[in-house]
Amino acid sequence: QVQLVESGGGLVQAGGSLRLSCAASGIIFSFNSMGWYRQAPGKLRELVAAITSGGTTNYADAVKGRFTISRDNAKNTVYLQMNSLKPEDTAVYYCNAELRISSGKYDYWGQGTQVTVSS
Repeated sequence: QVQLVESGGGLVQAGGSLRLSCAASGIIFSFNSMGWYRQAPGKLRELVAAITSGGTTNYADAVKGRFTISRDNAKNTVYLQMNSLKPEDTAVYYCNAELRISSGKYDYWGQGTQVTVSS
């Protein structure tokens, strides 16, 4: 059974930094894509950043230049370094992993970790 376990959320002041980690277990394949989504109260879940197994990255406009996504394929782990945090970054952050194999496309989600940025 595939599990994604996130860590690193918390409370930080505006301008501060946090680093999120997401470790996958229960799978021998390397995910095609891993990423982070977030959901603020009353809003839809949105993509924050994603990275392919080849290292191609994609960022939401709101976080470009402040957040950096990286991954360790050998460990099936993805990281999100968040700098210059703003109150509007406050949300529950979810790890996502996508696997494409001959039998289809599979999406996996972590349980979410709260990030709160105070002004």
